[in-house]
Amino acid sequence: MTGPKLNEKSFVAGERSGTKASALYVRMSASKVRVVLDLIRDLPVRRADEVLQFTDREAARVVRKVLASAVANAVHNDEQDAEELYVKAAFADEGPTLKRFTPRARGRAGRINKRTAHITVIVDRLDDDRIEVVQAREAKRTAAGRRRVAAGGTASSRAARVERSRTKAQGLKSGDAVTETDAAIDEVASDEVAPVSFAGAVAAESDEAPEGHAIKGNQQSMLYHEPGTRYYDQTKAEFWFDTVENAEAAGFSAPPSQQAADDDAADAEENN
Repeated sequence: MTGPKLNEKSFVAGERSGTKASALYVRMSASKVRVVLDLIRDLPVRRADEVLQFTDREAARVVRKVLASAVANAVHNDEQDAEELYVKAAFADEGPTLKRFTPRARGRAGRINKRTAHITVIVDRLDDDRIEVVQAREAKRTAAGRRRVAAGGTASSRAARVERSRTKAQGLKSGDAVTETDAAIDEVASDEVAPVSFAGAVAAESDEAPEGHAIKGNQQSMLYHEPGTRYYDQTKAEFWFDTVENAEAAGFSAPPSQQAADDDAADAEENN
């Protein structure tokens, strides 16, 4: 599977979808690269970089460089915040094949194919709901994450963060150790991070579904599971949703197996 090539369609239509980076003529087969790309597709860039760092494949080293290049392009060319990006698309196409030969018995020659690949990674900004989830998860892990959530952390607050840095620098030049803005941020960061809430959702307090909310939502995988589906009983619910529409509006998606089953059912209905 090569993955969706969203950038080609958007560029032809005159709209730019995300920021891309490519590595051409990489000396490995495209099939080996696709195994690694399947691991990072749709993940936030920080999580994708961690997966690639600890993936024991040669292709992971190359893909990690391409991912870093795509993030750098988004930050410097499109003025995006690196903490708010995710891997929108990732695919590998086959490049030219180098033909080599090895001698065989009776004057024959055995052919050796040395494959090459063209690797493309596209990153784009997360929607606001998923950004809140990622920031809340990061805030639980590190103190830096708690400060980032307290300070805002979205693209709309980028100018405010730059202004705070300039104010702090001016304060240091004038002899002030800490500005009022930094003191306010530290005070908010010391408090407990507010829990994430979604429309039509109830935070899970037990394994029993609240009345009218039977759809399970798992914040770690960002997947929702309807009653009677394959992984419903195995999933630990962190949120209970009342409808599928509210679950998808909150940034959750159906498991790939459920999506495939829905597509098959839709095709069967059209054929009938």
